[in-house]
Amino acid sequence: GVLVAAFGLLWSTIPAIAHHSFAVEYDADKPVEGTGMITKVEWTNPHMRVYVDVTDANGVVTTWNLELGSPNSVVRRGWTRKDIKPGDKISFKGYGGRTVLTRSVADSITLPDGRSFSGASGAPDAPKREP
Repeated sequence: GVLVAAFGLLWSTIPAIAHHSFAVEYDADKPVEGTGMITKVEWTNPHMRVYVDVTDANGVVTTWNLELGSPNSVVRRGWTRKDIKPGDKISFKGYGGRTVLTRSVADSITLPDGRSFSGASGAPDAPKREP
């Protein structure tokens, strides 16, 4: 019984240990933005990811890895798998990665039809930008 209880306690702490704070991976003083084509969407826990190919003025394509909140937090804000999918051209704003420069926590995503998605990025302590 003690072994089962110890295993249960250990198992319940693993998700808490694995989760990270915003400041560990992202820099609130490094705003980023871009426009590009979605190549992949991962509706996975603990964070949803959207991969976007952004082409610069010289024609160089950079794939951005955008982190959002959990799929559940995205769905609670009214978004579905039909709203954000590969092939869509989007604009995004976020905060850049500390070590991986093409990684960002997404502060907002704007779809081709003008709908804007924000608030499920996993960046609760990041400063909000002026409109």
